[in-house]
Amino acid sequence: MRIAESALSPGTHFRRLAAFHHWFSEIAERTRMNVDRTALEDLAGWREDGRTGDIVHRSGKFFAIEGLDVRFPGNCVAAWTQPIINQPEVGILGILVKEFDGVLHLLMQAKNEPGNHDGPQLSPTVQATRSNYTRVHHGRPVPYLDHFRDPSGRVLADVRQSEQGAWFYRKRNRNMVVEVTGDVELLDGFCWLTLGQVHELLSVPDLVNMDARTVLACMPFSGRGTSDTFGSDGDGGFRASLIRSCDPAQGGRHGIDEVLSWTTGIRSTVDIHTERIPLNRLRRWHRADGKISHETGRFFDVIGVDVTARGREVGAWSQPMIEPVGMGVIALLVRNIDGVLHALVNARVEPGNSDVVELGPTVQCAPENYDHLPPGARPLFLDEVLAARPGRIRFDTVLSEEGGRFYHARNRYLIVETDEDPALGHPDFRWLTMHQLGELLRHSYYLNVQARSLSACLYSLTSSRVDSAPRLAPIPPH
Repeated sequence: MRIAESALSPGTHFRRLAAFHHWFSEIAERTRMNVDRTALEDLAGWREDGRTGDIVHRSGKFFAIEGLDVRFPGNCVAAWTQPIINQPEVGILGILVKEFDGVLHLLMQAKNEPGNHDGPQLSPTVQATRSNYTRVHHGRPVPYLDHFRDPSGRVLADVRQSEQGAWFYRKRNRNMVVEVTGDVELLDGFCWLTLGQVHELLSVPDLVNMDARTVLACMPFSGRGTSDTFGSDGDGGFRASLIRSCDPAQGGRHGIDEVLSWTTGIRSTVDIHTERIPLNRLRRWHRADGKISHETGRFFDVIGVDVTARGREVGAWSQPMIEPVGMGVIALLVRNIDGVLHALVNARVEPGNSDVVELGPTVQCAPENYDHLPPGARPLFLDEVLAARPGRIRFDTVLSEEGGRFYHARNRYLIVETDEDPALGHPDFRWLTMHQLGELLRHSYYLNVQARSLSACLYSLTSSRVDSAPRLAPIPPH
């Protein structure tokens, strides 16, 4: 498989990743972005709707901050209201790939976003909302966009996927991978990397952005011949069981038809009701000091920012953003079952999901949001993940969420190996192989964005020869 071969290749454009980090630091110096917090009522180009209190752009495009009323009987919190981003447009997240010296390379860009934790991050070739690429902002055209709007190359992946269902209302993007054979001009701020190099960079904190991770997960990585391409480290090794997990010839704990039926059953019976409501009708949320906050100080704030940027389609703008309170924990328990690695996924309900339920990681939470709730409300398996011995942690890196809408949203992403089966007796959890996850990723709205990020991180471990410790890379200077 050419994609698997790319995962093992050191690349032809940057022979050493130190050269990439040097290039990346130079780009960061030339594309600095100044982000100043400002009061929501002072945002240029945005207004508060006099009737609803919703925060909307003067063009009627981009996105709006609205209210959502949620009723979830039987949940640990049975009802709540919250602000939510309503962005009905379908954006494009696309990675262009091309062979160099017989090896597939990915065209990635160093892109700065106002919510990024520390400068630019490694992003897909194209990362644009419809308002961006139709140039509602009257800015410069989005580079390489035509390769995805009207693909002339071979389409390796093309599927609509959701984004954070806790903060977005039914948000979706078109995730694409397109292979080209002709000449492609290399523009400033872009570089060609093999999949193996991108995999190595995934272990660097806050470097590979969320949009790149979701597209990487949608690449057709697993399939027949994967084991032959990667070879084996012996029958008992973690990497060997992971590679076998990518092979469709290896059976899983649950057949794919059973998994689909299980997901459909939960979607058909879960009792959750959501209703968009005016922002000024939210309960327990208050607008003061230029932002919107929950009365407990938990969850997130809605803030405003003024932005000036170099190297972007538009040089200056203002916008509202969601700023989470605290760092989250996103974790996947994995287990060797009959020589094949399985990942424990959770059928997860989030109010902004398009299809009610998507499969999420084993653990997905901001732990401090549960401090005021009864002990029984604490997320399952969180304590097991946080107490894991270092030798059982296969991946452990802080990664940023989407910096275009979220301000300094960061989560600790973990992959933890276990010998136990904690899912026994918990009907909302299932063990799936990597090939099964790949099959689900060919379709919309099965794996949520956090699970897709962890799938990309788990795929990255196929190119690692280390079976006893998480693969961590040095943090480059931004």
